[in-house]
Amino acid sequence: MSFPRLASLKTVDEFQRHLRGLKIPLPFDETLTLGPSSPLGQPFVRKRDTIGNRFCILPMEGWDGTTDGKPTDLTRRRWQNFGLSGAKLIWGGEAVAVRHDGRANPNQLVINETTLAEIAGLRELLVETHRTHFQQTDDLLIGLQLTHSGRFARPHGKRLEPRVLYRHPILDPKFGMNDDSAIFTDDEIERLIEDFVRAAVLSQKAGFHFVDIKHCHGYLGHEFLSSFDRPGRFGGSLENRSRFLRQIVSGIRAEAPGLEVGVRVSIFDFVPFQPGTSGVGLPAVPNAPYRFAFGGDGSGQGIDFAEPFEFLQQLEELGIELVCSTAGSPYYNPHLQRPAMFPPSDGYLPPEDPLLGVARQIDATATIKARFPGLVIVGTGYSYLQDWLPNVGQCVVREGKADFVGLGRMVLSYPDLPADVLAGRSLARKRLCRTFSDCTTAPRNGMVSGCYPLDPFYKAMPERETVNSIKSLWKGEHER
Repeated sequence: MSFPRLASLKTVDEFQRHLRGLKIPLPFDETLTLGPSSPLGQPFVRKRDTIGNRFCILPMEGWDGTTDGKPTDLTRRRWQNFGLSGAKLIWGGEAVAVRHDGRANPNQLVINETTLAEIAGLRELLVETHRTHFQQTDDLLIGLQLTHSGRFARPHGKRLEPRVLYRHPILDPKFGMNDDSAIFTDDEIERLIEDFVRAAVLSQKAGFHFVDIKHCHGYLGHEFLSSFDRPGRFGGSLENRSRFLRQIVSGIRAEAPGLEVGVRVSIFDFVPFQPGTSGVGLPAVPNAPYRFAFGGDGSGQGIDFAEPFEFLQQLEELGIELVCSTAGSPYYNPHLQRPAMFPPSDGYLPPEDPLLGVARQIDATATIKARFPGLVIVGTGYSYLQDWLPNVGQCVVREGKADFVGLGRMVLSYPDLPADVLAGRSLARKRLCRTFSDCTTAPRNGMVSGCYPLDPFYKAMPERETVNSIKSLWKGEHER
C-alpha cells in the first residue's frame, strides 16, 4: 500500500485533484490573504485578553531535561524557537509532570519548588525572544501543560513503570503489564489531584497565564475518560470519569485564583493498531466490538460524539474556555493523532492516506466548534499538510471551523513558519516537516527529540546516525 508524497503535489490543481480522488472535503483556500485582513493574522478578542493571531504552538516533550526535572540548553533552545515562531498562543509549551512517577521519560521536566525558577526562566526566555523579533508581547497567551503519564510512565529509563486506572485486554500485554499492582486506588487519585493543584499554583507563580490539565493521547487524564469498568468514585458514569478533572479545577480555583484552565483532549479514539506482516497498520482486534474508546462508536474504528459533547458541556459549566482538540494516542494508533508517511521505529506504515487522518481531525474539531461556539477551540493535525498548511489553516479559521491552527512537529523543523505566513513570505520548502518521524524514533530509543533530517543543529548530532541505523533496521525487517 503506497500513497503519493505531498511534496510531489506542487500545484493547487495537483493537490485538489488528489483530494477529489480521496473523496474528502478538506477545507482549502486557493489564494492566501496577506496583511491585516488575513484570517490567520486576526487577533482573537476575549473579555479577559486579546490573543494576537490564530497560530498556536502545541506542547512538546523533548527528552532533554535533567534527571531531576530541570530544563537544559536543548530545552531552552526549543522555547526560544517558540518565541521566534510568531504564534501568539503557546499551548502548554512543554508537557511537564506534576510528580516524579508521572514522567514519560527520565528527562521530562517536573514542576516543584526546586525546578520552579528554571521553568519560569523558560517562559521569560520565550517572551524576550518574541519581544526581540515582534516587539509586542501583551497579546501573548502562554500556558503550561500539566500531566501524569499513567500507562506510559518511564521515570527511570526505557522500561515502562505504568500507573493505570483499569486493566486493558490489549494494552496490558502490549506494554508488559501483568497484574493489578499498578492500578491507582481512589485514595491515591485524591493525592494525585492535590499534586496537580500544587503544580498549578507553582505555574501561576512562574508567570503562566493558564495550565492545561492534559486529557489526551493515552496518558492518565485520557484514561480516566475511558474508565467505563472501573468501580468507585472515578469510574463508570461520565460524571465519575470526569471527577478527576472537576476536583482539580475546584482546587485550582481555591488555591490559584485568576489562573485560567485549559484542556487538551483526545476527542475520539480507536482500537489499538499494530504492524501487519507487510508493516502496514492493522487493528489489533479486527472486526470485533471495542468498548475502551472515549468518543468511539463501539466498533473500534468509528466516532460517536455523544460523550465528548457531554464532556465539553461540563467544561463550559466549569467556566473552561480553552480546549485543544486532538485524537487517539501516539503509542497505539498514531495515524489518528499525527498522520505521517513514515513510521517511527515502534510504529507501522500508514493504513490510509495520511490526508484522511488530517481531514478526520479537522472535521471532528469543526463539529465540536459548531456545537460549542463559546469555547475557544484549537485544532491539530496540520503538520502533514506541509506546503498546503497555510491554505487549509486559513480556510478553517475563515469558516469558523476552529479558532486557532495548532502546530507541533512542524515547529521542530520550521519554527518560524507562522511568522513567514503572516508576513506573506514564501514558505521555505526545505524546512517543511515531511513527517519522517525521527522526532519520535529518537526518544523511543532513549535519545533527545528533535528534527534530525532538517534542523542543521540536530543534523550535526552523532545521534543522527543512530536514528538512521534504527530506521534502516525497521525498514529491512518489514521488506523481507
